[in-house]
Amino acid sequence: MRTHYCGELSDSHDGQEVVLCGWVHRRRDHGGVIFIDLRDREGLVQVVFDPDRAEVFELAEQVRSEYVLRIHGRVRPRPEGTVNPDLPTGAIEILGLELEILNASETPPIQLDTHTADVSEENRLRYRYIDLRRPEMQARLRTRAQVTQVMRGFLDSQGFLDVETPILTKSTPEGARDYLVPSRTHPGEFFALPQSPQLFKQLLMMSGMDRYYQIARCFRDEDLRADRQPEFTQLDIEVSFMREDALMELMEEMIRTLFREVSGVELPDPIPRLSYAESMRRFGSDRPDLRVPLELIDVADLMDGVDFKVFAGPAQDPDGRVAALRLPGGGALTRKEIDGYTQFVGIYGAKGLAYIKVNDWSAKGREGLQSPILKFLPDVTVAGIMERTGAEDGDLIFFGADKTRVVNESIGALRVKLGQDLGLMQAGWHPLWVVDFPMFERDANTNRWVALHHPFTAPKEDQIASLEQDPGACLSRAYDMVLNGTEIGGGSMRIHRETIQRRVFELLNISDEQAEDRFGFLLKALKFGCPPHGGIAFGLDRLVMLMTGASSIRDVMAFPKTQTAACLLTDAPSVVDESQLKELSLRIRARA
Repeated sequence: MRTHYCGELSDSHDGQEVVLCGWVHRRRDHGGVIFIDLRDREGLVQVVFDPDRAEVFELAEQVRSEYVLRIHGRVRPRPEGTVNPDLPTGAIEILGLELEILNASETPPIQLDTHTADVSEENRLRYRYIDLRRPEMQARLRTRAQVTQVMRGFLDSQGFLDVETPILTKSTPEGARDYLVPSRTHPGEFFALPQSPQLFKQLLMMSGMDRYYQIARCFRDEDLRADRQPEFTQLDIEVSFMREDALMELMEEMIRTLFREVSGVELPDPIPRLSYAESMRRFGSDRPDLRVPLELIDVADLMDGVDFKVFAGPAQDPDGRVAALRLPGGGALTRKEIDGYTQFVGIYGAKGLAYIKVNDWSAKGREGLQSPILKFLPDVTVAGIMERTGAEDGDLIFFGADKTRVVNESIGALRVKLGQDLGLMQAGWHPLWVVDFPMFERDANTNRWVALHHPFTAPKEDQIASLEQDPGACLSRAYDMVLNGTEIGGGSMRIHRETIQRRVFELLNISDEQAEDRFGFLLKALKFGCPPHGGIAFGLDRLVMLMTGASSIRDVMAFPKTQTAACLLTDAPSVVDESQLKELSLRIRARA
């Protein structure tokens, strides 16, 4: 039906007759000459219809936005002074010789020649098939396709096998709620949609597949936010007989190749590594945004003996932290702005936000400082704070004092917000590996151990004894890749010995009976010559979101769900017929 895509034409096609198909992006009638911007997946081109061809011109007068057309025309240069340098096809136009209206269109509920920000997200999702016609949306999905193509090509070249794992599987809770699927043939029993292919990819290593990957759909019934969806896609990878350093180096090369080929960007070689402990100490986060030059500084030892319980309490608490955050030039902040940041940290549980303004420390010493908390701090403490933070005249020092978790979350978030608000964010891409994660952390509600990653993560080889003596001190062989403050990939070496796996289950308060019921097939497989193995999974949606500059993963998915896990396009989820429920031995109970 066509000879070319609209967006691929240029002055090299001058004089050629072409046949194009696409949608009317815009129609303009300029006093007897009709201009139509015809759009397809590759871009748009201007088509001109003049009244010399009366029949074709009359048909062009009927055309409206989003009509589907087939046009036969001749490529010619645009007249002098009408070239559009912002358009790839802006040097040429098509003289329309024949026109066929393949389909008409009602006035679209979304104007495609306006910016996305001018359209409500509800409308964009309800009429997603129209929203996806936007050039920016098509560009994002094109980038997504390039990303998967490059990743596949790299892994194929490294001897990885693309293997599919089941979608209908056993419910083995991994933190989030499972999506359950009732079985018709086994009344009262359920499949679960996979939260990840974790156990199956481990079984593939036990099967001798050696190197596996899959672009896998995953499902988690959890509360949503900008970078989460009930169904999402990850690049899932597992290897045998490879230590974590070698695997991380291989994954680095894949990500560098990806950015080089898709974005024309060179990432650092090697990508820097940071221990979990250092990351939390310096940035208050295990996914730090290295574009922000601000860092948290511990000052608990300076506050230990002060007559101010707000500081002294956390300083003396083994689970507490007192941290300072120096903001260069922050002395210019108004009281209203500081109050706004105080409200901001309150979102993360902070009870307040202490500060010291450094007006003229160099000349006046303590008298050159301004703060409501100074009266509680002796000279030696003030001098210690100034020396440790390196604060200078004109700076502002913020303080967080509370449980370590609250300080890390609140001051860590404040660090990033200050970077965004005050223009401190450095340009470019700043990836890093975060390593040496603890195996376990205490659940604040139950005071039980929970796995920081997942229960199949292996402990460091020289710390296996800690599983018995001090689980809280045991470090794991886990690693996360972080890019500009977003975790894009996480993985670990896996437990490949049954005795260690059972001990981990025990520490996680999973009884022998529960372990057999949930993971019996894995425990049995570990008895039959399981190789040392490990892997990683990259969040494809998050990665493409970052690479395209989108603000949400919904903007890089073809048909996403809303924040309430609903599909406005198809009106799903929806009720089903009583007969379908009966086949599944189900009955809907009224909510109490």
